[in-house]
Amino acid sequence: MGIKMRGSMAVIQSLLAEHVDTIFGYPGGAIMPIYDDLLQHEDKIHHILVRHEQGAAHATQAYSQVSGKVGVCFGTSGPGATNLITGIANAQIDSVPMVVITAQVPSPLIGTDAFQETDVVGLTMPITKWNVQITDAEDIPEAIAKAFYIAVSGRPGVVVIDITKDALLNQLEFEYEKAPKIRSYFPYPAINMQSIDAAAELINKSKKPLVLLGHGVLIGKAENLFREFVEKAEIPVASTLLGLSAFPSSHKLFVGMLGMHGNYAPNIKTNEADVIIAIGMRFDDRVTGRIADYARQAKIIHIEIDKSEINKNIEVNVAVHADVKTALTALLPKIQANAHSSWLNEFKELEAIEIEKVIKKECTPESGKIRQGEVVHLLSEKTKGHAILVTDVGQNQMMGARYFKFENPNSLITSGGLGTMGFGLPAAMGVSVVVKDRPVIAFLGDGGIQMTIQELGTIMQENLAVKIVVVNNNFLGMVRQWQDMFMSKRYAATHMVTPDFIKIAEGYNIKGRKVEKREELSAAIDEMFATEGSFLLEVMVEKEGNVFPMITPGASVSEIVLE
Repeated sequence: MGIKMRGSMAVIQSLLAEHVDTIFGYPGGAIMPIYDDLLQHEDKIHHILVRHEQGAAHATQAYSQVSGKVGVCFGTSGPGATNLITGIANAQIDSVPMVVITAQVPSPLIGTDAFQETDVVGLTMPITKWNVQITDAEDIPEAIAKAFYIAVSGRPGVVVIDITKDALLNQLEFEYEKAPKIRSYFPYPAINMQSIDAAAELINKSKKPLVLLGHGVLIGKAENLFREFVEKAEIPVASTLLGLSAFPSSHKLFVGMLGMHGNYAPNIKTNEADVIIAIGMRFDDRVTGRIADYARQAKIIHIEIDKSEINKNIEVNVAVHADVKTALTALLPKIQANAHSSWLNEFKELEAIEIEKVIKKECTPESGKIRQGEVVHLLSEKTKGHAILVTDVGQNQMMGARYFKFENPNSLITSGGLGTMGFGLPAAMGVSVVVKDRPVIAFLGDGGIQMTIQELGTIMQENLAVKIVVVNNNFLGMVRQWQDMFMSKRYAATHMVTPDFIKIAEGYNIKGRKVEKREELSAAIDEMFATEGSFLLEVMVEKEGNVFPMITPGASVSEIVLE
C-alpha cells in the first residue's frame, strides 16, 4: 500500500524520485496546487521563477544540455501552456530531453471553452516525442515515470504531461516505480554488423574521406570514441552547427563548420570527397544546399539512431542504424590506421583563401566600424576557448559559431533546427544555473535580446553570472543581409531603433558598459570578465556588415561564395 496524498503532491514526489532538483516555471490558477506542495520541498527542489513561460522552456533546454539531466518546467493552463510552445518545438527539433508539466482546467469543463482552457495535447502532439493528458490522480506516477524514460532514451526529445486540476486535487495511494522499459517502444536498435563491415570497408579503401560531425556525438556522449576514430584513420572533420564543440576547434583534423554560413573548405570538399561518414546528423537543408547536386560522387555512410532520418533527405550507401557510441565501438577495431596528408592539405589551401578574403577582414580589421567577428574573436582569445557560448539567432549566431574556438564539449548552446530569436538570454540563464566554474557568455543581437529581455529579472533574482554581449547594428541583421543581397537593398521593416540597454540593465542591478570605439573594446571585455556576477556589454557594430561565406538559397555547396 502506498501513502495517501493528493495528485499535486504525487507530482512532486515523482519528480523527487527522478532526482529532479531544479524546475523552471511560472504559477497560475490551474497549477497552483503543485506550487502549494512544492513549497514543502523547496529544500530539495529549487524552483526558478522566470518572467515568461517561453523563457522557462529555453532555460530548461539549456539546463538539460549542460547538466546531462532531463530538464523540467511548469506552466499553467491556457496562455501558460501556449507560451511554452515555441520552446517545446525548439528543444524537440534539436533532440533535447525535457519533461514539461502543464495544468489543465477541471476535467468536467474540458471542451466547454472554459476560462484559460486550451487543447494542450492537440497543440503539442506534432512537436513532442510523447504527450498525455491525465484526468485521474492515480495515473500521475506512471505517466511521469514513462515521461522521463521516453524523454531521454533513444533520440531524446520533449514529453508534455497535461494534468487536469481535479486530478491534482484528488487523492491517490502513491507508489512510484521507474520505467526501465515500455512495451512496444524500442529506443536502442540492435546493431547490424554487416553494415559495420560495409562501412569499414569503404573507409579503409577511401582516398578522400570526410566526416560530418553532428549533434548526436554530443547527445551520445561519444566525444572520446569519435576522436579516437578520426585520429586512427586521419580523416578530416567538418561539423554541423550543433555538432560544434564535440571536437576541439584547435585539432589538426578539424576543417570547420558545414552549411550556409560555414567554412569554405568543408563545403567545397563535400563535393570532392569519395566517402562521407555522417555521424549523428540529419542532413538538414542548411547543410546540403541544393540536394540534386549534393555529394553525387561520394559513397555515403550514415550513422544515426533515428531510422526516420536515414534516406530521408539524402540517399545513403551504408546505413548504420544505431546509437553513435555503440556504432563507433563496433567500427573502431575494424578501421585501419591511415594517413591522408595530401587530402588534408587541400583543405588547408582553401582555408588560406578564406582567411585572406573573409576572416582577416572580419576578425582583425584595421579600420572602420567594429565588426561582429572581431568581438567573437576577442571573447574566444580572452577565455582561451573554455567559456560556454550561448547565442541567439541571426548574424550573431553565425559569427559566434564561426569565430569562437571551442575546446570543451557542450560549449555551444544555440537554437539549431527552429532558429528561435529570443533563445539566447533565457538559455544562458539555464546554463548559468548549472555552470559555476567557466564563463557563460550570452552573445546576442539587438533584436533577439528584446524578445526575452524580461529574463534579466530572473537573472537578478537568482544572482546568476551571465556575461551578456549585445552586438548592436540597429538592424535585424540577417534579414537585412538577405534584403541587401536578394532584394536590391530594400530594407523593409528591418531597421530597429533600440533602447538604452545599459540603463535597462542598471534597472535590474546588472552592471554594464557601451562601446563604440575599437580601442575601447578589449578593455571593456576585460572589465566584463573581471566584474562579479552578471554584466551587459553593448558593442555598436558595423550596420551593414554581412556574414560570409554563404551558400545562397537554391545553390550547391560547391557554389559557396566568399563575398
